[in-house]
Amino acid sequence: MRLVWQLVAVVAVAAVGGQGMAAVEGNAWLTLAIGLLTAVLSVLVYRWVVAWSEGRPVTELAREGAGAALGRGTLIGVALFSAVMTNLFTSGYYDVHGRASLTGAIGLIGFMAAAAVTEEVMYRGVLFRIAEERMGTWIALVLTGLLFGLSHLLNPNATVWGALAIAVEAGSMLTGAYVATRNLWVPIGLHFGWNYAEAGIFSTEVSGNDTARGLLDSTTSGPELITGGEFGPEASVYSVMFGVLATLVFMWLARRRGHLVPLRRRAARAQAATTLSR
Repeated sequence: MRLVWQLVAVVAVAAVGGQGMAAVEGNAWLTLAIGLLTAVLSVLVYRWVVAWSEGRPVTELAREGAGAALGRGTLIGVALFSAVMTNLFTSGYYDVHGRASLTGAIGLIGFMAAAAVTEEVMYRGVLFRIAEERMGTWIALVLTGLLFGLSHLLNPNATVWGALAIAVEAGSMLTGAYVATRNLWVPIGLHFGWNYAEAGIFSTEVSGNDTARGLLDSTTSGPELITGGEFGPEASVYSVMFGVLATLVFMWLARRRGHLVPLRRRAARAQAATTLSR
């Protein structure tokens, strides 16, 4: 039941926040305010419902060190997506025509903060964390990453390839960030940094959504496999490549730090064998 209660609580906040931002669409300052409020409420509700349903300190969203972890994640996300766009630019598939909208970029801070926090507490904080307890790290990573990618099939301009690309580059990468650090602040920052760079800086489509224009007035054109087409650069092979590389680094760190959880049945058999040998 803890899975049900936790999902209901965080989904409710995400739904209300989403409706609020839809109601003020076009107003950058109200979008900023409602988005940040949604992000804060998501953290508070997650802390409350997990502490209530599991009876433990919510260490994965501890206040201590939150700012530094959030900052690190954001910088990684911006750097990774900037690497994607650098490759598109040098290949001649991304053109910058000048500046676009500062107010649009400001509003996108709230929009992307709300999206990053609500999705991370939902997918990594609730679904992956509880699935990992039952299935082990690797199986839970694959299943929840696939679910995360397939959920984007509901987006405008969605394609099967785009959903699979997100499952690999985002679902796996963000889960890897959580496993490596065992806190949600880093994947939240990484998610925000990636999405904000995508829309708020480079002004490209985000998972098929044509959001407000960010800092740069730009256009993307070229082969769909390279640029992502109407779905946006998240469906680009460059995004998949950098996402896979980041996932490998995070999982290497997780293994080095002893953060991987084995499949429960294997762990039980190993423990039983050790007991019998004694």
